[in-house]
Amino acid sequence: MKHSKKLRSLATLYRIDHGESFHLRKCDPGDTAGLSDELKEESDELLERSTQQLAELQDMLYAQDRWSLLLIFQAMDAAGKDSTIKHVMSGVNPQGCEVHSFKAPSAEEIDHDFLWRTTCRMPPRGKIGIFNRSYYEEILIVRVHPELLAAQRLPPSCVGRNIWKARFEDITAFERYAARNGTVIRKFFLNLSPEEQKKRFLARLDVPEKNWKFSASDVQERRYWTHYMRAYEDMIRNTATKHAPWIVVPADHKWFTRLVVSSVIIHALEDMKLSYPKVSKEKQRSLAAARRELEGGAAAKRA
Repeated sequence: MKHSKKLRSLATLYRIDHGESFHLRKCDPGDTAGLSDELKEESDELLERSTQQLAELQDMLYAQDRWSLLLIFQAMDAAGKDSTIKHVMSGVNPQGCEVHSFKAPSAEEIDHDFLWRTTCRMPPRGKIGIFNRSYYEEILIVRVHPELLAAQRLPPSCVGRNIWKARFEDITAFERYAARNGTVIRKFFLNLSPEEQKKRFLARLDVPEKNWKFSASDVQERRYWTHYMRAYEDMIRNTATKHAPWIVVPADHKWFTRLVVSSVIIHALEDMKLSYPKVSKEKQRSLAAARRELEGGAAAKRA
């Protein structure tokens, strides 16, 4: 395929394994990796091919039943998390994929540690788990809005100037633990520009069919844009690791965002060296006996 080599490179182009020197300002939300408008016209076809490949790999993941894959999506409002998940995962067998959206925590969830509600939603072996927002909200929105931290009613000794450093450490330890137990983790930050967000918000207001997507709180959160960008940058600096890397995906062009995300997921599954389980000799004999009975045995009687 004409663009196949370039598309494969997207799997690692925006990946951050070590975040110590990461600077968000160096990441262009409008980047398309030099891919031309010609590819944009082909993007639907390319995504469909990727979806078919993803479906085949997911089938082997389910059959092998050894690994699991966790995909985490974080972004500002209107960055396209929902639509990216919808388009990229459209061909995956629903039996092998679970999507969880984490909104404001319930009273029960607040009464537990901040990892509790996501821990019990981790994907089991053989499945793909998708977190639409995640435990990272605890170092993003909770950091930008300190009143949310106060509402958690933590003991005073647990809340200090180092609380965010402590949460970074807890998260990286948890992700290392998950990786050591067979869960491959890929984390996506959909990097949207404030200009493109404004454009998409206005579209939600202008198009009646999109009005339901708009919330007044979306505009209110825009006022904290700089605070959020600092929180995202600090998050990536402190939690990007080789076993749980961040992929900072340019999100101003939805077609490109979807191609990048699809390429990353396929690359992660291919790295697992998946295959269908080999059938034992005993099982082969059993299958052969079943075939003989079906082909040469007496016709099945009607009930």
